[in-house]
Amino acid sequence: MRLGGPVFDVSDPDSWIAALRKADYRAAYCPVKYTDDRAVKQAYVDAAKKADIIIAEVGAWSNPLSSDDATRQAALQKCQEQLALADEVGALCCVNISGSRGQQWDGPDAANLTPETFDMIVETTRTIIDAVQPTRTYFTLETMPWAYPDSADSYVELIHAIDRKMFGVHLDPVNLVCSPQIYFNTGALIRECFEKLGSRMIGCHAKDILISTKLTVHLDEVRPGLGNLDYRTLLREMDKLAPDMPLMLEHLSAPEDYALAGEYVRSVAGEIGIKI
Repeated sequence: MRLGGPVFDVSDPDSWIAALRKADYRAAYCPVKYTDDRAVKQAYVDAAKKADIIIAEVGAWSNPLSSDDATRQAALQKCQEQLALADEVGALCCVNISGSRGQQWDGPDAANLTPETFDMIVETTRTIIDAVQPTRTYFTLETMPWAYPDSADSYVELIHAIDRKMFGVHLDPVNLVCSPQIYFNTGALIRECFEKLGSRMIGCHAKDILISTKLTVHLDEVRPGLGNLDYRTLLREMDKLAPDMPLMLEHLSAPEDYALAGEYVRSVAGEIGIKI
């Protein structure tokens, strides 16, 4: 597998590659924008190929389920543009969440986990993929605790309902840990995801999760190594499925935190004999 994460103070392809090498990453987030000149995009693509760096994903973070029509239309356009960018630069996937019916674009809402919203996600995802017709990349939906796909089974249902070859799976196992029952058995959760979704899995986000004694149930996202996610099982399953699959660090506040997170993931990989 390949570890990756954000890099900082990048101004051109050479400084981008230098920053990735300094962080010891072999996978990267997309370093260019949809609106960048084609020559600029190609320069980064060429630099990545020469340095054996995989462009793991292009983010399309937006809310295609928004009840506000202007917000929803802008989100659809962004998803289509970012999917086109991913296809142009040869990124493994373009990733978004399915969205939310509530006021917060990525927040909980009573309408999120309903048959009506499931159908909306199917229609929206088909629209995005059909508009772009990607041939080299996949559109994916990140797993979430309060929006579909919220489990391996709901992801399987979406795959069948969307029925598009270029729809893939992006796993964030921490986002599926939403109860003490799951928290204390994350290895089983991870194995279930790979068993049911492995054939369509494109990438994975690396975070961790920690339960507190605060009532009722309080779960916090934390740096890898500070929580209870079973990284040994995650790394084994990823390596077994696809040795080049990217595991992307995210949601940390400073380069120093990313360095510590990377050290932890590499230490676990070393203990179980996996090259990253």
